Amino acid sequence: MSRRRKLLLAFLALALLVLGTWLALRYRTGAGKPVPDRLMLAPARFADLPGWREDAVEEALATFLRSCARIERAETRSADFMGTAAEWRDACSGAAKVPRGDRGRARAFFESAFSPVAASNHGERTGLFTGYYEPTLHGSRKPSARYTVPLYRRPPELVMVDLGLFREEWKGRRIAGRVMDRALLPFPDRAEIATGALAGRGLELAWVDDPIDAFFMEIQGSGRIELAEGGVLRVGYAAQNGQPYFAIGRDLVERGTLKKEDVSLQSIRAWLLAHPREAPQVMARNRSYVFFDELKGEGPLGAEGVALTPGRSLAVDLKYLPLGVPVWLDGQAPAPAERAADRPLRRLLVAQDTGGAITGPVRGDVFWGHGEEAAAIAGRMKHPGRVWLLLPRSAAARLAPPR
Repeated sequence: MSRRRKLLLAFLALALLVLGTWLALRYRTGAGKPVPDRLMLAPARFADLPGWREDAVEEALATFLRSCARIERAETRSADFMGTAAEWRDACSGAAKVPRGDRGRARAFFESAFSPVAASNHGERTGLFTGYYEPTLHGSRKPSARYTVPLYRRPPELVMVDLGLFREEWKGRRIAGRVMDRALLPFPDRAEIATGALAGRGLELAWVDDPIDAFFMEIQGSGRIELAEGGVLRVGYAAQNGQPYFAIGRDLVERGTLKKEDVSLQSIRAWLLAHPREAPQVMARNRSYVFFDELKGEGPLGAEGVALTPGRSLAVDLKYLPLGVPVWLDGQAPAPAERAADRPLRRLLVAQDTGGAITGPVRGDVFWGHGEEAAAIAGRMKHPGRVWLLLPRSAAARLAPPR
């Protein structure tokens, strides 16, 4: 056999070995197709939580008690794998006995009633954490030459379906549509609604003066409208049209108009304002549309139906985490001043909300409240972080038994 032929055979053998290894890894890891997210829990101690001794946990206790008002009325947990109703009611009973504002007693309560478990996605501890806030818009209860953008109430024919009631693996997932000829069909998307699909039906809650502001208020899920007639109208999430959520920042990155690392609420809004002709088309790529209700009393309300607490309420993916669970976050947040250095964000929050962009086991959206400072922080928050769930001790022992 010639030397050239031997080299060719050796090369082919090496190529086959590399190909076989690649195929084996591809088969094992699921490369080439999305690997489904999977929440994994591991036992931990309070000493493992960075900054635990420094946090003002009495603030989180007050937030948790708001969730307890719902927990105590529930027959079962929204996600039973996080504990039974009785276990959570016992925790709420203990929380109610802690004197308000007593940091030492609040910390002692959490340490006695709960055990922390480290959350990961297939063992990957780090996930993405963003922020949201309650914006202020200018509007009127009546349309005019200035106030032309309607905010709609939930249409009566809109049907929302909790898919978790049908399949265990669909827990935390919802779909919406309208029933026609005894079939559930898609509801009009953003572009169809913007061009009048719901006009003239008396569904208008108010009219505002800026379609871009209205678009971002939908993403935030709530807002305040300073009325031309005087006073403030507070609105909150009522329903969603069932169409898929799309982050338009991704579109601007694909266009090459923004760099991925520069994407923020502020940079997206600036681009939309600077390109009024293209803005409607870009916003229409997010086919999801949010309907609002007028809020009375405390607010805004999260998906749990309780008033959100600035800096202590967290939006999560309900497929993996139940509403009402305390969550320790070890992450970062922007300083209010745009060019200032990021700050550590190590605090106890409570899962009280959800959102279309919040997907995955280690993913969260921190509610920052109302005002310019809240907007500055929330709009630029896009930081990595790790979380620990605080579960009733008996539930934690079942889910993440000591090794």
